[in-house]
Amino acid sequence: MKYNRCGKSGLLLPEISLGLWHNFGSVDNFENAESIAIEAFDKGITHFDLANNYGPVPGSAEENFGKILWHNFQGNLRDEIIISTKAGYTMWKGPYGDWGSRKYLLSSLDQSLKRMNVDYVDIFYSHRPDPETPIEETMMALDHAVRSGKALYVGISNYSAEQTRVAVDVLKQLGTPCLIHQAKYSMLERWVENGLLDVLEEKGVGCIAFSPLAQGLLTDKYLKGIPENSRAHNPNGHLREDEVTQERIQKLIQLNEMAQNRNQSLAQMALAWLQKDKRITSVLIGASSVKQLCNNIDCLQNTEFSNDELNAIEKILA
Repeated sequence: MKYNRCGKSGLLLPEISLGLWHNFGSVDNFENAESIAIEAFDKGITHFDLANNYGPVPGSAEENFGKILWHNFQGNLRDEIIISTKAGYTMWKGPYGDWGSRKYLLSSLDQSLKRMNVDYVDIFYSHRPDPETPIEETMMALDHAVRSGKALYVGISNYSAEQTRVAVDVLKQLGTPCLIHQAKYSMLERWVENGLLDVLEEKGVGCIAFSPLAQGLLTDKYLKGIPENSRAHNPNGHLREDEVTQERIQKLIQLNEMAQNRNQSLAQMALAWLQKDKRITSVLIGASSVKQLCNNIDCLQNTEFSNDELNAIEKILA
């Protein structure tokens, strides 16, 4: 595992980080989740990413991760891992459990610390911008999280390029630099290339890509349509059936052929493709099993792309 400097900070993050969005909730198998986390750490993944509402049920991923920490990462091992969490999406009913107010963010952080049974998190994010709350208030809450000792660094997620510029400048004025932006980025989701990555580079802020496999689309699972056990087939999933079009499947088939020529799976090539841009600090993966985790980590065995390969990928995706 290689570790990349996060923007212009002193913090190094692994090329691959583990996200606990799926498979770590109260409805999931705890022993499986624990095995995934342990294997990830043994493979050099030091960064574990959560949010207050990860589950289901909301909050249960943090609770389970707290148990995993207690069972496996006692003593100095806490100093060897990076824990991040977020607040910004709906967590509890009523006027104070959503969006970006100081009240919600700081209350949520306190709850997250209790669920995980830790004194601090390494990174605390504003999970999304709030159109009704001044960005200054949201950033002041992040600044307070650091000054209170409950977070070492802060970041933002799902902010546009212009919103990011404002947020980073406000945080700088407050004296708490913005460490990182967590953005949805994959071969099929390219919005960050239209200005955001340039802003992050200019401001010295790191970037971690989430949903790098487009909720499983960039795997061999959908090459023949929608299988019954897939996220697209699940009405509660985040991938809709209408996103798996015949046109998109044809592109996936062509990308899969390219991956095979590189001695990689489609998923491995998609993860490696993100590594080509040095502005990407880390790529955030999920895993439903130790085997899947290890297969995805193996993308690091081949992260080089020739110009011909890059041009061919653009032609397929066009």
